[in-house]
Amino acid sequence: MYTPKPISRFIFFSLLLLLLLNFLTPSISSELDLTDEDGDDVEGLEELIALDEQEENPQVAHHEKPTEAEFVSKAQRIVLELNNDNTKRAIDGNEYVLVLGYAPWCVRSAELMPKFAEAATALKELGSSLLMAKIDAERYPKVASTLEIKGFPTLLLFVNGTSQPYTGGFSAEELVIWARKKTGVPIIRISSDAEASHFLKKHSMFVVGLFEKFEGPDYDAFRKAAEMDNEIQFVETSNAEIAKHLFPDFKSASLFLGLVKSEPEKYTEYEGTFSTDGILQFLDDNKFPLITALTELNAARVYSSTSKLQVLIIAEPDDFKKLVEPLQNVARKFKSKIMFILVDIREDNLAKPFLTMFGLEESQDAVVVSFNYSSSLKYLLESDATPASIEDFCSGLLNGTVSPYYKSQPIPDNKNMSILTVVGKTFDELILNSPANILLEIHTPWCITCETTSKQMEKLAKHFKGLDNLIFARIDASLNEHPKLQVDDYPTLLFYSADDKTNPIPFPTKSSVKNLATLINKNLKAQDPEIRDEL
Repeated sequence: MYTPKPISRFIFFSLLLLLLLNFLTPSISSELDLTDEDGDDVEGLEELIALDEQEENPQVAHHEKPTEAEFVSKAQRIVLELNNDNTKRAIDGNEYVLVLGYAPWCVRSAELMPKFAEAATALKELGSSLLMAKIDAERYPKVASTLEIKGFPTLLLFVNGTSQPYTGGFSAEELVIWARKKTGVPIIRISSDAEASHFLKKHSMFVVGLFEKFEGPDYDAFRKAAEMDNEIQFVETSNAEIAKHLFPDFKSASLFLGLVKSEPEKYTEYEGTFSTDGILQFLDDNKFPLITALTELNAARVYSSTSKLQVLIIAEPDDFKKLVEPLQNVARKFKSKIMFILVDIREDNLAKPFLTMFGLEESQDAVVVSFNYSSSLKYLLESDATPASIEDFCSGLLNGTVSPYYKSQPIPDNKNMSILTVVGKTFDELILNSPANILLEIHTPWCITCETTSKQMEKLAKHFKGLDNLIFARIDASLNEHPKLQVDDYPTLLFYSADDKTNPIPFPTKSSVKNLATLINKNLKAQDPEIRDEL
């Protein structure tokens, strides 16, 4: 007996991921940005390259300033190129090795490699013992297979010869933060104003902790949180003036923790008790802006942040301008429970996967939707998008008064049709509340074998024509949804008995028309002894 069940969280995530992969071309960055506002990154790189060149050619002390392309090329020399001969020696001979597996034809590999080289440069400047290495998996397939590189690009950290997957971000700064945390430097200690000023030039987002002594249960919780978090740089100090320098909103205290960001809510103080879980939850609640603009660069971080409800405003930039300022106040009210995301409707790679899930691919107006990953449900604001309506929508989401959204085509005219067309809005009426027995065909446009099943349904409908207690119906699952119809294999045939609509019986879709007729007869005979047994 087949019992439709609510779609599993795994299937929900899989569907969302497939849609996103279809539309979103993963892109880390199309250009290498070696310069911050003060040019310190370039200066540091220049110094390192100059030092290397002097070692290679001591007579060349002065030269013309290299181009950015030359910077990239020379920075990449810091990364060891692995091959058949040196790979085992490199991994066995170093405590920490971060390996980038790539293929020359892979666009994402090409985009990541300059960032990888830039991170290697920064780590060298910081005195890190981590060896940064890369391998052309197409040229050295046996070595790549030994390292368990199966896709491109792949990042693996080897610690004393044992690998672990990379779980950080893909900017140079994120690579550096993750690498330092995994190689024993989860926290930067700052002891002077000069160090604080230098740090602020490099980092726009960080956690600062003030402790009288770097020991005790509070400090242990802070340090463990720093080790467990993979995204944010932690800094510590024992000097209140330095804490004030790093976090200008700091008020006198002997124990303090705060998060600094570059967004309007730049300074956020931690007000809970010092526990590892509490600190990590604080970061999860506050690491994103009040309203996050979705981009291809931050998409992975946004999609993986599933601890809150996500409310997406999909609209034109001009609509954003009207909404964003008043929405700041709305977002502040729901800060710990809802993540607000702006999506440019013109960006098909970003907007279309979400619009598709709601059947709104052609929408030209602002669309407000929400996803609850814990319950695998989605919601749609069905009124105009205004700050007031969005606030009411959010309140309803939290108190459970907003109904989940299910896609539906317009209600069709089924007059004189031998096979009824069912849509989401008519599923209750035509299937669940009907007094008749129903054989339902569930199909999609992309299903290769659905056409064969559809032809079988037409033959069956013709054969059983005239039976008042048997109805044939079909529904396009790509455009229609219902909470009692959760199917992930197409085509699917379900027989809904007049006696029990809650437990539909699955019919095999690879059977002949005759076998299907036999199954129908078997299920109808108890209700009507006059059923014909042969086609």
